[in-house]
Amino acid sequence: MKSIAVFVLGAALSLSALAKLPPPSDEAKAKAAEAAAKAAHGGKVEGYLLCKSQDKVAAHYRKGNKEAKAAATTAPCADPGPFVYTPAGAAPTAAAPAPAAPAVDKKKKKS
Repeated sequence: MKSIAVFVLGAALSLSALAKLPPPSDEAKAKAAEAAAKAAHGGKVEGYLLCKSQDKVAAHYRKGNKEAKAAATTAPCADPGPFVYTPAGAAPTAAAPAPAAPAVDKKKKKS
């Protein structure tokens, strides 16, 4: 009898968890996009560090092993640089041109 009561209680609680959640706000969407961009950049940094360490190990191996063949030329490790996030909807900010000075007419007649 207790197991049936526990099952019914668990089913009731799980149904309440399936209720529809409100859509995320624009701020929450922006935070999620930034977090995704930061995670993607972190993956690029990890790949760069792995590439550098593999190159170092291969160079050490070639240095110690006289019979080692020369390595096939591979692309150099590309440093992803520091993390910079620009939102997709925002245009990149460029230096705005200075407003033009009003034209002055030097040929005015004096009365």
